[in-house]
Amino acid sequence: MNTAAIGGIAAVILIILVIWYVVVGNSLIRLRNFKDEAWSGIDVQLKRRHDLVSNLVNSVKGYMLHEKGILAEITAIHMQALSAQGVRQTAASESQLSGSLGRLFAMMENYPDLKANQNVLKLQEALTELEDDLQKARRYYNGCVREFNNKIEMFPSSIVASTKRYTKAEFFELTGSADQAAPVVNFFKPSQKCRFCGSAVPDNMTICPSCGAKQMVDTQ
Repeated sequence: MNTAAIGGIAAVILIILVIWYVVVGNSLIRLRNFKDEAWSGIDVQLKRRHDLVSNLVNSVKGYMLHEKGILAEITAIHMQALSAQGVRQTAASESQLSGSLGRLFAMMENYPDLKANQNVLKLQEALTELEDDLQKARRYYNGCVREFNNKIEMFPSSIVASTKRYTKAEFFELTGSADQAAPVVNFFKPSQKCRFCGSAVPDNMTICPSCGAKQMVDTQ
């Protein structure tokens, strides 16, 4: 094989490698952008959550004069969550906030006047809906992170990722999140039954323990 032929083959191989590098590089950029866009969706839900938490604390503090400790705790964690930086720090702060809210909701069961307060009930309903939206946004973000991390770790795309200095993204994991045990924010009357299966539902639960129906209860 003459020199010209070898040079032609080398040029073709080089062109193929350049095209492959560009294609893989663009796919990495696309996945990174999907990840960043998904995180912005979580950020929107968290800002909504913080606004609702502030309104809830202001609405109940006049009734819960003997529960200043939990209200002060929620306020402190809320401020910490607002200043959190990065995925890991944000997840840790939001997990703490979820735990404190769960304790607050349990305490609120002891205040009948709060159960009749329409403003508090609306805030609870809004928080319930927001928790669902937040978990959907979290699952979408984590899916984007998984795709991005797979791309930068699997050969041969890992070669391109290393030249662009891409690093693994962090998953957004909430300890005690809605996927495990969402905060219960709706008050029910003492005696109730599921509309679907007729089983008894405890007054502090929003999900039927028998069939899993959510917020579908009738007063017995």
